[in-house]
Amino acid sequence: MTAKEAYEIFEKSVADYHRYDNVDQPMQNPYPEESVEATLYHKNWIDAVQWHLEDIIRDPEIDPVAALALKRRIDSSNQDRTDMVEQLDSYLRDVQYKDVTPAPDATINTESPAWALDRLSILALKIWHMREEAQRTDASVEHLAKCQAKLLILEEQRADLTAAIDALFDDIAAGRKYMKVYRQMKMYNDPDTNPVLYAAKK
Repeated sequence: MTAKEAYEIFEKSVADYHRYDNVDQPMQNPYPEESVEATLYHKNWIDAVQWHLEDIIRDPEIDPVAALALKRRIDSSNQDRTDMVEQLDSYLRDVQYKDVTPAPDATINTESPAWALDRLSILALKIWHMREEAQRTDASVEHLAKCQAKLLILEEQRADLTAAIDALFDDIAAGRKYMKVYRQMKMYNDPDTNPVLYAAKK
């Protein structure tokens, strides 16, 4: 799979989410279960829901109790997102590139392929929402011009990022780079490593 093909899956997920624009809308994944395509779609759906949760929680009039519930939902979403990225990296390492022998002088990339795809997924959301802002009929000319300029930059970033991801895929497949899967080990979600949580159990 190329980065462009992954981006097209992200675009489809973003468009499907916005048919409902509801953070509680159940996902209907159109791809075969357990396929890479299904994982990418699901990953972006998580990102889309979280994007809108982040909007909601910034409402200055939000009820504090509701805000706390949203914060915990966002924390859970972040963990799901991290788990899915690591699942993608494990697939790439253990299946996609399992027969590749890295060259003796192979180097490791600053970020893994799946974390690069994570950036591409978020970029798909940024482009969707910036395009919405650039097309608003209730905004000033200045606002529209500013958002259009930002949209052009985001689209340039998309071109650069997809090219860089494809180059990374090529380098790993050719043995010029090798990959590892580093677990994020987020301590604040772990009842054994967050001192507030393990103190509460005493």
